[in-house]
Amino acid sequence: MSRNEKPGLSKDRDDFTRKIEADSKRKLKARKNKAPGVWSGLGMMGLIGWSIAVPTLLGAGLGVWLDRAVSTDFSWTLTLIILGLALGCLNAWRWLLREGRDMNQEEEQNDE
Repeated sequence: MSRNEKPGLSKDRDDFTRKIEADSKRKLKARKNKAPGVWSGLGMMGLIGWSIAVPTLLGAGLGVWLDRAVSTDFSWTLTLIILGLALGCLNAWRWLLREGRDMNQEEEQNDE
């Protein structure tokens, strides 16, 4: 401490310095890890939608073909639409879980 400084001034400067360092680290981190924008969210919703729609449509197409090719008492089309929808939802759910886990791991690494 220099002779012109008051006793509590050094502690105040240390607190101020720590606040400035924390703010600059936070700003650098925010620049490096930009938050996903609106378009990214819409793209993700589209990806999830397609991951459900494609298996459902494939099931419908295969079901229509089987109904014409094979004579049965039940509807292959309805059965395979439901099966395709279930598989698509399961696939989307697994993908969202994996993405959420990856984002949480990334946040934990950035916090360190």
